Amino acid sequence: MKDRIVAKREKAHRRARRVRARMHGTAQCPRLTIKRSLKHISAQLINDVLGHTLAHATDLEVTKATEGGRVATAALVGTLLGEKAKKVGISMAVVDRGAYRYHGCVQALVEAAATAGLSYSK
Repeated sequence: MKDRIVAKREKAHRRARRVRARMHGTAQCPRLTIKRSLKHISAQLINDVLGHTLAHATDLEVTKATEGGRVATAALVGTLLGEKAKKVGISMAVVDRGAYRYHGCVQALVEAAATAGLSYSK
């Protein structure tokens, strides 16, 4: 059982590295990373040149949506991140989905950030 869990984590790590190898965040166009778990979702805008986080948002900062569940909560996090990015002066980001599919919570977060004023490229 333990070997299957370790193998699953290694495969996820490999997928994340494969996605991350194709992108690099700068000060003008940072990398939008998404971390998703069974209970929470968070996102950061990272400048890879300096290694600094420019803005971040998590579901602990917003009230959880009662209707729509996790996807609606992820959309609220995306809206909050888009507003924070606008305050910092960021208008463009590169989406780093990590090992997750661009589907469901991840898609809702990115598209909500886009409606809040943060344009993106995958």
